[in-house]
Amino acid sequence: MGERRTQAERDAMTVEIGYALVSSAVLAGLTFAAASAPALLLFDLGRTARTVVLGLATAAAVLAFAARVVHVLWRFPRREGHRLGGPAPAPDKAERSGSADSVT
Repeated sequence: MGERRTQAERDAMTVEIGYALVSSAVLAGLTFAAASAPALLLFDLGRTARTVVLGLATAAAVLAFAARVVHVLWRFPRREGHRLGGPAPAPDKAERSGSADSVT
């Protein structure tokens, strides 16, 4: 049986899910507006063309929503490799841009 999550881990996941949903809803709305507004506002479309444009804009918005949710939640740190609230990993000495020994 797996380890129980701490309250901090559960809270962090709740916040991350909320962020994913809100940012995805905003992106979907912007995608729908960007895909439908120019065609609907600038051109006098017939009923069929208007329905097609709205359908494509809706499909694009749904795809953007789903892609954003997956992207945000996929990047969330996993339990195996990352510990929420734990100490940050020490930087590697080779990655430093300079060292105190080189200053004279």
